[in-house]
Parts: sequence; C-alpha cells; structure tokens
Amino acid sequence: MPKGQGYGACQTKRWLILLLLLLWLGPPVAPGMEDAAFPHLGESSQPLPRDCPPRCSCPRVDTVDCDGLDLQVFPDNITRATQHLSLQNNQLQELPYNELSRLSGLRTLNLHNNLISSEGLPDEAFESLTQLQHIYVAHNKLSVAPQFLPHSLRVADLAANQVTEIFPLTFGEKPALRSVYLHNNQLSNGGLPLDAFRGSEAIATLSLSSNRLSYLPPSLPASLERLHLQNNLISKVPRGALSRQTQLRELYLQHNRLTDSGLDTTTFSKLCSLEYLDLSHNQLEEVPAGLPRTLAVLHLGRNRIRRVEGARLQGAQGLRYLLLQHNKLGGTGLPPGALQSLQRLHTLHLYGNGLERVPLALPRRLRALVLPYNQVAALGARDLASTRGLTELNLAYNCLASARVHRRAFRPLRALRSLDLAGNQLTQLPARLPSSLHALRLQRNQLRVLEPEPLAGLDQLQELSLAHNRLRVGDIGPGTWHELQALKVLDLSHNELSFVPPDLPEALEELHLQGNRIGYVGPEAFASTPRLRALFLRANRLHMMSIAPEALLGLPHLRVVDTTGNPEQVLVRLPPTAPRQPRAGGP
Repeated sequence: MPKGQGYGACQTKRWLILLLLLLWLGPPVAPGMEDAAFPHLGESSQPLPRDCPPRCSCPRVDTVDCDGLDLQVFPDNITRATQHLSLQNNQLQELPYNELSRLSGLRTLNLHNNLISSEGLPDEAFESLTQLQHIYVAHNKLSVAPQFLPHSLRVADLAANQVTEIFPLTFGEKPALRSVYLHNNQLSNGGLPLDAFRGSEAIATLSLSSNRLSYLPPSLPASLERLHLQNNLISKVPRGALSRQTQLRELYLQHNRLTDSGLDTTTFSKLCSLEYLDLSHNQLEEVPAGLPRTLAVLHLGRNRIRRVEGARLQGAQGLRYLLLQHNKLGGTGLPPGALQSLQRLHTLHLYGNGLERVPLALPRRLRALVLPYNQVAALGARDLASTRGLTELNLAYNCLASARVHRRAFRPLRALRSLDLAGNQLTQLPARLPSSLHALRLQRNQLRVLEPEPLAGLDQLQELSLAHNRLRVGDIGPGTWHELQALKVLDLSHNELSFVPPDLPEALEELHLQGNRIGYVGPEAFASTPRLRALFLRANRLHMMSIAPEALLGLPHLRVVDTTGNPEQVLVRLPPTAPRQPRAGGP
C-alpha cells in the first residue's frame, strides 16, 4: 500500500473513533454552564431551576427576581416551587388571579413601585397563598386595602398608596403579624374599623403617619412597641386610647393639631415602657401631665409653651433629653428649679425662645445646654455654677456684650469642650475660658483686638472661629497664638486682614483667610505652619504674582489652595510632593 494511502486510512479511523466517543458521552457543554450541567458531588445548595421567566433571574429554585424590567404583564413560566417573588419597579397594573393563586408556596411577594389599583389586586388570589409571610405593595395606586390577607402574614407594607379604607380581615386575625406600614395614604378615622387589628396581638410596629386621622384610633394592639402617627390632623387622644399599650417604647405624634384640651392626665400615664415621645409641631401651651418615669426623650419643640411647671415633670425622673426649642418661653418661662427633679437630664434644648438669662438651678448632670436665638444679655459669676459638668454650651445669637460677661462666668465649667458665642456683641474674648475647650466659636461678633491672655492655657483647643469680625493684623498681639499648640482649624475669614498673620500655630492644618484685604503673600507667610493641608484665600485682593513662589514650597501636606474670586487668576505653585490637582483660581 502506498505510504500516503496508509496515512489517510489511519486518520479516517481516528476520526471515526472520536465521533463514536462523543456520541457515547453526549453533546458538549456550553462555556460557563459546566457547573449547571454537572453539579459538584456533595454540593449542599439547591439546584438552579430549569425554567425561569424571560429576562428575570432565578438564583435559586425557590426565588424569582424580576426587578426593574418595565414589565406591563405578569410574567409566565413561574414555577410552582417559587417561595420568593419580586416584581418591584415595574409597570404592572394588575395581577391575574389564575397566575397568582397557583403559587401556593409563596412566602414573599414584592410588588413595590408599580401601577396596581385595587381592582387589579383580586382578593381571591390571596386565599390560596396560605404560606405568605411578607407582602410589599407600597407605591402603587390602591384605593382600598385588600379585604383579606393570609393568616400567616408577618409583614404588610401598603404605604404610599391612596388607601381610604381597610377591612377587619385585612390585618385582623393574624397571630404572627409583626409590622404594618400604612403611612402616606388617605385614611381617615372612618376608614379604620374598630376591630381592624382584632386577633393580631403580636404587632410591634404600626405606621399610620401622613394620613387624615383626626383623633388617635382606639382599639390599637396592646403589643405595640412603635407607633407612628405624625403628619395627621389629630387634635385629640380619647381617654383610654393608650391604656393597654404597656409595651410601647416609641410614640410619634409630631405635626398634628394637639392642644392641651386634647390630652388629659391619663393620656400617657399607663405607658410604663415609653422611652421616646415626640409632640413637636403641635399647639400645646403646657408640658403634658402624667409623663411616665421611663421616658428618656421628650420632644416639645415648635409648640406654644409659655411656662414650664416643675410639677408636670416630676414623674419623668428618667428624662435625659428635653427639647423645648421654638416655643414662647419668656423671661419667666423657666423658673429656677423647674427642672431640678430631672436628675438624669443630659441635654436641654431651648433655642428660639425669649429667655433673658441662663436658667438657674439646672440639674447637675446636665452635659449639653443649647440656648441660641434667645435674649440673654448678661452672664453673672454664678449663672453656670450649678452645671459644672457641661461639655457643650451654645449661647450663639443672643445679646451678650463683653461688659456684661463676668470674668469668672465660665470658670466653673472645667469639663467644657465646646463653647459657641457666635452672633453676639462681644468686642473682646471672654476671660478665664476653661482649659478643656476643644472648640471655640466667636464668629459674627465685633472683635477688634486679640490679646494672648484670654487664650492662655487653651492647649487642647483644636478649632477656633473668628470669622466676620473687625480684626486687623496690627490688632493681634504678639504671642497670641503661642499657647494654642493643638489648634488645627483657624477661621479668620471676613475680617480686615491685609496680610497673613505671623507666627501661627505649628499644628495648624486648615486656615481660612477668605474675604479679607490680603494683596500679597510673602515667602515666609507659612513658615510656622508646616502641617497645613488646606488654605482658603478667595475673595481677597490677590493678582497673578501676589503669592511668592517660595510661600507654599515648605508645605508638603498642602492639598487645597482656593484663590477664586480675586481680581486676577492667581499663580499657585504647590509643593513638589503634593499631588497635582486642579488649582483653584480666577477673577
């Protein structure tokens, strides 16, 4: 046999053998499907489903995810084994009864953010969903709630619809139900039956906020822990409406129409677990009576309270946060000792009232006293003596003048870390400031001079704001910055500085000099601040060559130089080690 013929015959035989082998093994596996076609032996995860609706994902045999596909029709080919079905963020207007009812094993149904109306959500469909635990139909177009939801339900979210009515078996007779969300609907008291939650004594969270309720609904579940009723039209809490809610910890009633006559001494007295009560943005003229001793936070801001009677607070001995901002407390609105029974009080907010002095005889454990936007015009030597443990004192935007701030006014506050005196009428720094200060804010006063003495001993100060005053470089005494060894942020913006003040603190990282009269930055301007990271020089009088080439070269950490709003675009030469970022500049 010729050599070529023998070679061809051998090749033919090899191809025949390979073909027979492939036929015996079956068709080749597509790339990326090896694990699906041949699952690993001993693998514990559930196998992927063979059928999945078009464009949806089915990560497990019991899960179908069709989120955000702009679907207008309920997808077909959903396997009966599905337990978790998500159809949120689509364009569905209705759910077909026959498709939904056959998914009897469904546990989670997510229909959030569709166009489903009450007519498109058949009640009969839920009768076969005996395993359903979570239903999410928020942000749809429901006008009434489903008349029947499964007995097995645990979480029901019908928020942000147009619901005007719910029915006894919508949420009633659900022993496992824990959370109900009905906020942002159009529910009035007439649309909420008396037996709406009968037989559902495990509900812990109920949200009825942003509806049209005119009084607090009666017959609420005794199991409630969180009750949201804010943004309604509630003017009255009927007597006994909260008598059974002994587990309630949070009650939100802000932004309603509550008046003193809409509450009585028993309204809150039975709430023996209550910790948070928000009554802000109502029409109350007095602090409510009968507050429980468990209460930790009481929010009464934006009411019409003119006077705080100590007797109204005696029961709330566990109170830690009392918020009374934006009321009508005048010169006698908070009598001395009115809060003395609140021995655990940590924070007191009183801003936006008409107080003429710091309240006397405040609780000794007070840590934060917030009093901006009042009429406080003087600070005596003993005004703060009862609150030696303060760590935060805010007296911004009052009427304080230097002549009426006693030299020893701040001396008792040895733990003070933050002092805000912005927006007053101070012409000089207060004396004997606590050495514990970390932040001192004196912007928007009338400071004309800075001397070393008031800043002596402030070796922990990290932030100092002197913006919007009348300071000139010549008015800053020699050695003023000497003891501020920890200062990282210094704000001297919007003063009358004509050049960068010398001998700034070595630890400085952020320097605000915008809005001054600086026309030139010399080569030694930042010689004392090698750690500077951010420099703000916008809205001064700088021109293209106003910053000496050497001025910034000794600042290896400098990352931001802002020179916008000057007469010309300013040439900025960053240090060689600094990353090359766009330089702020321009007229």
